[in-house]
Amino acid sequence: MGHGSSRVVTSGYDDAHHRPSRLSRFRRRFRSDRPSHGSDPPFLKNISANDFAGIARIEIICAEMQFKDRWMACFSLGERTYRTEISDHTEKPIWKSEKKVPLERDGPHVARISVFETNRLSRNNLVGYCEIDLFEVLSLESEDNMEVLNLLDPSSANMIVGTISILCYVEDPIETEKSFAHRILSIVDLNSDGQLSYSEFAELINAFGNQTAASKTKDLFEQADKNGDGVVDLDELSTLLAVHQESEPLIGNCPVCGEDLGKFDNLNDMIHMSLCFDEGTGNHIMTGGFLTDKQASYGWLFKISEWAHVSSYDIGLRSGSSASHILVIDRRTKGLVEEIIDGKIVLSMRAIYQSKVGLTLINAGVKELLQSISDKQGKKMNSIESAEDIPKFIEFFSGQLNMDEAKYPIEHFKTFNEFFIRELKPGARPIASVGRDDIAICAADSRLMAFNSAKESLRFWIKGRKFSIQGLLGKDVNYNEFVDGSLVIFRLAPQDYHRFHVPVSGTIESFHEIPGYLYTVNPIAVNSKYCNVFTENKRVVSVISTSEFGKVAFIAIGATMVGSITFTKEKGDYVHKGDEFGYFSFGGSTVICIFEKHSIEIDEDLLSNSERSLETLVAVGMRLGISKRSGRIEEPPTMETSKLEDDESGMEK
Repeated sequence: MGHGSSRVVTSGYDDAHHRPSRLSRFRRRFRSDRPSHGSDPPFLKNISANDFAGIARIEIICAEMQFKDRWMACFSLGERTYRTEISDHTEKPIWKSEKKVPLERDGPHVARISVFETNRLSRNNLVGYCEIDLFEVLSLESEDNMEVLNLLDPSSANMIVGTISILCYVEDPIETEKSFAHRILSIVDLNSDGQLSYSEFAELINAFGNQTAASKTKDLFEQADKNGDGVVDLDELSTLLAVHQESEPLIGNCPVCGEDLGKFDNLNDMIHMSLCFDEGTGNHIMTGGFLTDKQASYGWLFKISEWAHVSSYDIGLRSGSSASHILVIDRRTKGLVEEIIDGKIVLSMRAIYQSKVGLTLINAGVKELLQSISDKQGKKMNSIESAEDIPKFIEFFSGQLNMDEAKYPIEHFKTFNEFFIRELKPGARPIASVGRDDIAICAADSRLMAFNSAKESLRFWIKGRKFSIQGLLGKDVNYNEFVDGSLVIFRLAPQDYHRFHVPVSGTIESFHEIPGYLYTVNPIAVNSKYCNVFTENKRVVSVISTSEFGKVAFIAIGATMVGSITFTKEKGDYVHKGDEFGYFSFGGSTVICIFEKHSIEIDEDLLSNSERSLETLVAVGMRLGISKRSGRIEEPPTMETSKLEDDESGMEK
């Protein structure tokens, strides 16, 4: 369940009409249909009957905050976010705003609820959030559907800033069909007597746009009119419609949006119509169409930009190379996260890396300028005065930097760079499958791109004209061992934990330092056709010899304002996966791992996201893939095992 959730008595709130039938059967199904593996499609377009777990109805009812303001709540699941209306000026906002979402067995199930204060002085400020595992909540053996969740401070998960009350349950699909049919049929019940005459029924069938059904109107009416009194009540018609939609669909077009039905199957048609009807005609329905909660907090602005087809948000490659925001997918929740970048920096990067003018600037001395900036910034961040910037840095990255994980408090750090290369508490980054050297792990807290070969990386992500494995490894490493090998890119942002770790167990064969420039490793530069970030930047290449994966090349790449790459292991050391390997000083930076051809089977969700040019937000110790040479056959990992499997000891320091 979510952080700090607790059960409450729902006296004073009439929720009898919310309780679906056959709850016990569907709760049992949720317990047996926990997510196993795989990746979910960007939009729910075609859910198989085996994958469909039900329609979850989430109602955000109210909250209790610590001060008065105007409040708005956002509900995020997977790659979709919805928002409530803005409350009155109060410390106890009431929304009673709901949303229905289809759930897949292998799809997203950890939802995030965010609460924003919104006023003229402090607009769209994230005040608190919580997470809730829908599968866990919906499988509870209780008829009480109310949950009270603690809202956590974005800067510290140890601080509670309020509570939020929600109603959450799963609908029986049969009841969903009947409920939808009942509501749509009531539209033509002109006198609201709960019964339809033959003429009213005929009008409805004609409106469905199904000529075959229209020709059978009389027969259909007689099927429903069991007692032959010339009228049919809505329950009878709802049953008739539900039965026929399964065997011989009566509805050719969605009555709300006009979408042609029958593209997939009857189940998906019913899901579409049910959700579309709620969105188009329901009361107190959360507004949808947003990708992140931050985007939703600016609601109307982004709706206008969507209408004008100039939205600055997008999924995948364009969100890094041309838009003003970078969206990545959180591997743990399968939800989209917006990476925070100063707008001025975005404009300057685009000017340098995404234009022919920028190419001229690069050739005219920008490379030397970037080196100079990095040198000066490095000296500044090692000064005693730089410690004053630590609180401002933490505040700027509120929600994406968790100081509760740090080994030492802020007061411990004498310079900004000491804080930047901070260690974490033991166990803060559990290592997947400790003791199994045939399973590789993620090397850094980062945004990951994974490809089965360098050719795939060029097709989906790296746009530099001269990128090659040989150019990346340099002249002192035998690149033939890595030709057509798998490529994994770990991009670290400034707010990340900047110590990198060993992804596999083995012996360090060598280190090779390659001088170079300090381009930014932001996707704006990586996706540029005018420079080759990875093969031109300063980097250190190490080679690890393993029993399960053969040789693995580990490349630590410097970037703008990263003049220092420090390794904490030496040539000849035997290292265990998860061991600390080194750290980057101030700035963004990147680690690239290259595996020999046919040596690793990278987890499918990482490959699938990368094929969409979408980076995956991962943490040190999460599972990366399994050796193809081990001969072991196993089921793909769940999200829990990708991070926590067999872990008792946590991250070694």
